[in-house]
Amino acid sequence: MDERSRLRAHLRNIERYQGLLKTELTELELQYLERRLSEERSAIADLHFSLPGALQ
Repeated sequence: MDERSRLRAHLRNIERYQGLLKTELTELELQYLERRLSEERSAIADLHFSLPGALQ
């Protein structure tokens, strides 16, 4: 999978997790989603710097 496809996948995951945050969740579910959102955002940041034209 190329970097742009991975970026789109991470963005879709973030949208899905943000939608789930609007539902009624247990504390454990909330913690899981917050951790996953953080991981997805970190992955996007990593990809941003690996794409052509990014500052390195």
